[in-house]
Amino acid sequence: MTSTSTTTPPKEQVTRAGGLLPDDPALRRATVLTAFNSLGNGLYFPLGVLYFTRIVGLDATAVGVGLTIAGLFGVVAGIPAGRAADRWGARQVGSLLWGGTGVATATYTLVHSYAAFLAAVIVATALQMASRSVLGAVYADVLPAATRVEARAYLRMITNVGMGVGGALGAVALQIDTRAAYVTVILLNCLSFAAPALLLRGLPLAPHALERHRLKDEAPAEDHWRAVRDLPFLSVTVLNAVLVMQYTLSEVGLPLWIVERTDAPRWTAALLMIVNCVLVALLQVRVARSASHVPTAVRAMRWAGLLLAVACAVYALSAGLSPVWAVLALTVGAVVQVFSEVLMAAGGWTLGYELADSRAHGVYQGVFGAGMSAGMMAGPALVTVTAIQHGTVGWAVLGVLFAVAGLAVAPAVRWASKDAWRGEPV
Repeated sequence: MTSTSTTTPPKEQVTRAGGLLPDDPALRRATVLTAFNSLGNGLYFPLGVLYFTRIVGLDATAVGVGLTIAGLFGVVAGIPAGRAADRWGARQVGSLLWGGTGVATATYTLVHSYAAFLAAVIVATALQMASRSVLGAVYADVLPAATRVEARAYLRMITNVGMGVGGALGAVALQIDTRAAYVTVILLNCLSFAAPALLLRGLPLAPHALERHRLKDEAPAEDHWRAVRDLPFLSVTVLNAVLVMQYTLSEVGLPLWIVERTDAPRWTAALLMIVNCVLVALLQVRVARSASHVPTAVRAMRWAGLLLAVACAVYALSAGLSPVWAVLALTVGAVVQVFSEVLMAAGGWTLGYELADSRAHGVYQGVFGAGMSAGMMAGPALVTVTAIQHGTVGWAVLGVLFAVAGLAVAPAVRWASKDAWRGEPV
């Protein structure tokens, strides 16, 4: 497999990216579209399900089933979308997918039956998840290879800030609690996809992208789908997907655990989410600098798994404690998990790019993105049947799973590409 680039940029360029100054034109434009989109998503996320249950009048369980079905379509959509990006260009395909997501999301305002809900949410989710996979290929084309991981960390910080501001504004719509308020938020979210789609198409290519396209043109036809047959790369994708489940641990598992198994006040769930957003925004770029090569990325993934196991153990200890001590234990666990999260994100970005065949980045990023989507889908069910149902024993099972996944990354990457190690020890 071929690394995306071996070129090292001037030290000044790296320093500016690491110092949170988007000096690169592509990064500046990506910052604008990321901020715009994350603001819209943050507006919508707190009230999306409530719109379909409270305003449209659908059954909550049926809505949950529908969202799960839509998620399955989204997982599958990432791979063909990646192939389309290889064939017609990641920026062009990504722009169409983002614009399509905006249009599909607008149809939510026309939903008055379960069948219409199911059709709308399947189309919108499939397009949105496909666009996320293609976005990885876009970044492979437009961001300088040597600073790509730091740039993605910077964009993730922008995403967290945008989501936080959007969520605060979305709370206003929740308080108003009228159909007009919900519809306004949905339409604003539509614009957060449609408008950046225009910016995405105009992102300037990085110099290394020309070489990548030349290699792609030389690739034989049977190599275009290589990623779906690349067992070493798929093994790394699966291990990354296991560690990605920690996102749903924060979003689904902890709120349920706090309410059902601890004496901590319910607002603790919001406190932990704030702690997560703030620390990720502060740490992600700095951590990304230390995981921008394959050996350091593997070490980051190893530590991510081990720290996540520690966080699971601390969460388990919160059961049976007094409210004050339960809040303290949960907060400590959340802080430990943040370090796992930022290490995993940085390590995953590096491995997803460096272990991919540069002639078919679209399909490789589609496969890697599909793995992440699958992990996000499986996460809520896994957390529920382990920690929520079985308490300490369930947390122990999760901890072992995460630790093993983190430790298994090193042999999986050795299998995937010996050349990627560049002679450095793991």
